[in-house]
Amino acid sequence: MSTKYNSLEELRRKKALLKKEVSELEDLLTFDNAKESLSALTNGFTDKYLQQDTTQDGETKISLKTNEIVKEISGNIKDSLLSKNTVYGFAKSDAGMSIVENALKLGAVTFVGNYARKSLYNKSWKKKLIGLALIYLAPIALRFFRKKLEQYEKSKTTSSFEQLI
Repeated sequence: MSTKYNSLEELRRKKALLKKEVSELEDLLTFDNAKESLSALTNGFTDKYLQQDTTQDGETKISLKTNEIVKEISGNIKDSLLSKNTVYGFAKSDAGMSIVENALKLGAVTFVGNYARKSLYNKSWKKKLIGLALIYLAPIALRFFRKKLEQYEKSKTTSSFEQLI
C-alpha cells in the first residue's frame, strides 16, 4: 500500500496534482455549471437533451429540449413497432390474419353499403333498382357462395385425406 518516493519534492507535486483533481471533481459535483456536471455524471448522454440559456439577469439556466426528447421517443417506438419483421410476423400470425380478414370484410361492406345508399338517393330508377338489389339480394348471394365454397373446401380436404390413406 505504501509507495516509495525518491524525494520530498516529488511527493509534494503528487499531492498538488491530487488536490487539483479533487477540486475539479468538487466543482463538477457542486453543480456550478449544471450542464457540464450532468454531462460528466451521465457520460454525455444528457448533452443533446439539455440547453443552457442565459437570462436577462446574466444567470445561466438549464432547460430541457422537449422536441429532442419527443423525437427520440417517437423514433424508438416507430423503429420497434413498425419494423418490417414485426409487421410481417404479426401479419403471418392467426390474430393478424383474422384482423386483416375482418378489416377486408368491413371495408367491403362499407363500400357496398355506401354505394347502395348513394344509388337509392339517385334520380335514375335503374340506379335505385341496383341499390335495392345490393341491399336485399347481395347478402343472399354471398351466403350462397359461402356455402358452396365451404362444401368445395370440405370435398377437397376429404379427397386429400383419402389420397393420404
